[in-house]
Amino acid sequence: MRVLVIGSGAREHALVLALRKDPAVSAVYAAPGNAGIAQHAEVRPVDASSGAEVVELARELSADLVVVGPEVPLVLGVADAVREAGIACFGPSAAAARIEGSKAFAKDVMNTAGVRTAHSEIVDHPGELDAALDRFGPTWVVKDDGLAAGKGVVVTADRSVAREHGAELLEQGHPVLLESFLDGPEVSLFCLVDGETVVPLLPAQDHKRVGDGDTGPNTGGMGAYTPLPWLPAETLTAIVDDVVKPVAAEMVRRGVPFSGLLYAGLAIGQAGPAVVEFNCRFGDPETQAVLAMLDSPLGELLNATATGTLDRVAAPRWKDGSAVTVVLAAENYPARPRTGDVITGAESSGTGTESEVLHAGTAQRADGALVSAGGRVLAIVGQGADLEEARKNAYDRLATVKLPGGHFRTDIALAATEGRISVPTPAV
Repeated sequence: MRVLVIGSGAREHALVLALRKDPAVSAVYAAPGNAGIAQHAEVRPVDASSGAEVVELARELSADLVVVGPEVPLVLGVADAVREAGIACFGPSAAAARIEGSKAFAKDVMNTAGVRTAHSEIVDHPGELDAALDRFGPTWVVKDDGLAAGKGVVVTADRSVAREHGAELLEQGHPVLLESFLDGPEVSLFCLVDGETVVPLLPAQDHKRVGDGDTGPNTGGMGAYTPLPWLPAETLTAIVDDVVKPVAAEMVRRGVPFSGLLYAGLAIGQAGPAVVEFNCRFGDPETQAVLAMLDSPLGELLNATATGTLDRVAAPRWKDGSAVTVVLAAENYPARPRTGDVITGAESSGTGTESEVLHAGTAQRADGALVSAGGRVLAIVGQGADLEEARKNAYDRLATVKLPGGHFRTDIALAATEGRISVPTPAV
């Protein structure tokens, strides 16, 4: 099987490395890729949001399977174009990708399916904002209704901050989604979904805020870890049975069956799991940790999902132990990051044993130097017998990387390691 991976981040780097380990995969390509991915796969230029360009490249490479990593190409219908060309594609149709592309659509699906989620209102006119804000609080959750790469969300106890963010979004022509605040620890659960067939992967926890102790603005994600020692097995079962499966069935009922990776972001409160958001693709940086623990052939799983045969494949096998991902970000991220700085010590082994460096926002300069080319620059993945060892291996490897102005959180997975996270009782 020849596989083409679409995207240019650390998520795609993790996908490429995992696919290379599958004995049934004879060739892996990435487009447009990045400097780190180029060490392990042939990279090609492409406009990832153009279905025509992706199809043309897939045909040129005789790809048997196209794996679309980012959400924007999926929302724009790239997977539809690939399938219409007769090539298997891992990724939902544009119609199904609305589960991420429109939070209002996702809320409607959840409400119809009877899935617990935050109370919400859409505000699409500035004159309605103040009255709507008065119906929420004392903690306000203000979101961009469309795609915002994890950075269109403000969670604040300050009404003026909530109002400022909402007004800014409306001024840009973006509808605003106001939500009630969900308490409890958060869980990211990836599920391979083929119509009504749902196969869960390992649960993970993301760290969204830029600073230690969950301080500062939201980002695309500063780190993640898996598995979750504090998450009871029965709660995980409840998430699959009471959240993901009903949503998958409702998508089928609406004539927009989901095929690909359905990501459920949840808060586990006293009343049980409640959905914060759905995404239509592998999440970043959780993917880097989850795939590091996968012991099954990834190509087989993705191809079965893409070809409607997921129900015939054995459940994924997982390694013992834990994995921790720490993101190294550029100066000034998540605002306008500084790029073009030389990075040293970021060689990617491709072996993925004790630690691995995955490239997110990197490029190779004409003189051969590796330079930063985005906000999140690298993702360092440590593995170990437990979270403590995985954390140590990740941070030890990170200490050998140099990026002027680079910053990272020092507390990824620390609360879990120290036993400071628990599911509120009573839990489902």
